[in-house]
Amino acid sequence: MKILYQKFETLLQNTPTDFKRYLYEKIPWGSRMIGIIGARGVGKTTMILQHIKQNLNNKNTLYVSADDMYFAENKLIDFADEFYKNAGEYLFIDEIHKYADWSRELKNIYDSFPTLKIVFTGSSVLDILKGSADLSRRALIYKLQGLSFREYLKFFHSCDTETFTLQQIINNEAKLTNIKHPLPLFNDYLKRGYYPFGLEEEMNLRLGQIIVQTLEIDIPQYANLNVGTSRKLKRLLAIIAESVPFKPNFTKIANIIDVSRNSLDDYFLFMEQAGLIGRLRNETGGIRGLGKIDKVYLDNTNIAFNLAGDSSNTGNIRETFFFNQMRVNNEIISSKTADFIINDYNFEVGGKNKRQKQIEKNAKSFVVKDDIEFGYLNVIPLWAFGLNY
Repeated sequence: MKILYQKFETLLQNTPTDFKRYLYEKIPWGSRMIGIIGARGVGKTTMILQHIKQNLNNKNTLYVSADDMYFAENKLIDFADEFYKNAGEYLFIDEIHKYADWSRELKNIYDSFPTLKIVFTGSSVLDILKGSADLSRRALIYKLQGLSFREYLKFFHSCDTETFTLQQIINNEAKLTNIKHPLPLFNDYLKRGYYPFGLEEEMNLRLGQIIVQTLEIDIPQYANLNVGTSRKLKRLLAIIAESVPFKPNFTKIANIIDVSRNSLDDYFLFMEQAGLIGRLRNETGGIRGLGKIDKVYLDNTNIAFNLAGDSSNTGNIRETFFFNQMRVNNEIISSKTADFIINDYNFEVGGKNKRQKQIEKNAKSFVVKDDIEFGYLNVIPLWAFGLNY
């Protein structure tokens, strides 16, 4: 256990606290059990270490990673018992999905040590969502998305910008302080700004590794799939990346990658929950999540550029950005007359020459244009929607 404390102290000393993610202030850190999920590389570990560094006493707090070799020979519940008996009060467990039967042991820890507060994180969203069902009455689960354009401006360029509501954005009230020309920064964000590690020189290499790990390890392990399945998942992701945008024909795709229709449905679900794709549904059924899938996008524009490079379809990039940024605080469905509907508003996304013909008869419709710096009337610059969280 001494080695675990030493590792914890080293990590804590090297944790910056000048920039915090949008979710940091929303989490009730004093709750007995909190789960933070999100795709690999979005900043979960840094966020919990920041909370420890600025708010807790190291003498009664410990951070560990579940993939540490210590847990190859020691049970999590026995470790928690020893920590608790030594006056431990705050236990943070990173990468919890890498520990077998983690949800059952967390449940036992919660029930056995009533004064112990636990925060756990998981990069395999699939496993966490499955396991959190066992903890539904005990754990508060929060999902962390990658950097918004607003967060990118702060983290990459030290430019502070407030968040704006949807209503403020469509009223063209979203402004960037001290930034005269947002488009060069916006274009950089689309390529490397969604992940905090985008500041690193080998950003594309690391993102490529995350994609491979998700397809070859996270999804197959979660769903008990064989090695051959990962090749089919890669092929399916490539089909989505090459589309403009992708409107799924499930029967045709199932034939191309040689799987059943039911298996294909599962593959889409696995990739969405693992943070590789996003699925846009229509209004069918009237209840969130029950509509028919109308379009499929890559999860974010950084993945799109990683897979397709500069040959990425511009229209697809625009729609991917809009969908990705607005889904955090809003329910988005597809529109029959435009691209997206949020609440009662229709949004048609395009370039600076985009016309209003498709939506001119709808008073609650807006044209979202790329390649413009400022909005006017019902025309809104695309980058403004990156200031919503």
